[in-house]
Amino acid sequence: MSPFPIALQAAAGALNEGAATTVVETGAGINYLQLILDASIPVQLVMALLLLASLASWFIIFSKKRILDRAQRESDGFEERFWSGADLGRLYTEVAARKQQIGGMEAIFEAGLREFNRVRQRRGMDARSQLEGAQRAMRATASRELDSLEHNLEFLANVGSISPYVGLFGTVLGIMMSFHGLAKMQEATIATVAPGISEALLATAMGLFAAIPAVWAYNRFATRVERIGNRYDTFTEEFSSILQRQAHVDDHA
Repeated sequence: MSPFPIALQAAAGALNEGAATTVVETGAGINYLQLILDASIPVQLVMALLLLASLASWFIIFSKKRILDRAQRESDGFEERFWSGADLGRLYTEVAARKQQIGGMEAIFEAGLREFNRVRQRRGMDARSQLEGAQRAMRATASRELDSLEHNLEFLANVGSISPYVGLFGTVLGIMMSFHGLAKMQEATIATVAPGISEALLATAMGLFAAIPAVWAYNRFATRVERIGNRYDTFTEEFSSILQRQAHVDDHA
């Protein structure tokens, strides 16, 4: 029998064993927790910072969504009552009775009508002065409401823009320390280099993990705040028109 078939069979068997071993090792996956525990102290500090930033971002994301949803519902409900033909004096009394709990469009309405009535009670004040006073009060209230809605959005923007660079900084530190350790070895192989590089690259991955949700949430929430602000501006203009007509009626009375 020729020795070549026997050699081929032996080589094929070795290849099959190697492939099976590779499959087993690949199927074992990556132990991310072990990579974090084996990382150097500076890289672990970077990872801890990114983890805290990510947790804070998710807390802000959920709380901000709840706040914006509530502002949207309150605006919808108040506009429905306002344009349903209800008496503005009665509506003002209801809103003013719970002044500490109101916000958004209700607060703008209350501030505008309160200032309008206050200026109207003064002697010698014309319609223009009454309207300008109400508009100033409504604009100031709308600005405070928008500032409240925009609170913590800056943090999301900072996390989204800085986290990738913080993760990259941790990766650079990890790779530098890995190569510094290789300088003390007589013989360096891929087996000795790979673990350190994997630990370092994990910092970049964590930076992206913290940045991507923060950027997405910031863009979405900023757009929603802008839309709510446009609704506040529109309501201010429409309510100013109503107050202007009322002021002219009082002047001619």
